[in-house]
Amino acid sequence: MSVQGREGSKIVVGYDGTRTAKEAVNVALFHARHFHAEVHVVWSLEGGHGTTAEQVDEARDGLQYVENLFREAQIPCQTHLLIRGLSAGEDLVRFAEEQKCLEIIVGVRRRSQVGKLIFGSTARYVILNASCPVVSVR
Repeated sequence: MSVQGREGSKIVVGYDGTRTAKEAVNVALFHARHFHAEVHVVWSLEGGHGTTAEQVDEARDGLQYVENLFREAQIPCQTHLLIRGLSAGEDLVRFAEEQKCLEIIVGVRRRSQVGKLIFGSTARYVILNASCPVVSVR
């Protein structure tokens, strides 16, 4: 299913402040402009004892930065800090389904095959489990 030409189209982009996440935001800006879509930028933290106040502050600051980029580009954007006890991949897939989004954009970090097997990968989870098209950005 294509995003192009669909009234009310929504794009989800995963964001965590990294270089690859910033590249994913650039692709989201491009797609939103050309497909006349609204963008939902999602920063996911698992929550619980592993999440610090500093991480929450960093996420809020990062989302504000992205919101300003979209505002300057005059592209509709909503930012979401999700702390729902899910992994980032699970959160992105579930959020996209809840919002009936037609595309997910995620940054992909280069890792060795062994690293992917041991640590998993947010992008890999999204690509394998999303019910909509996924664009991966390096």
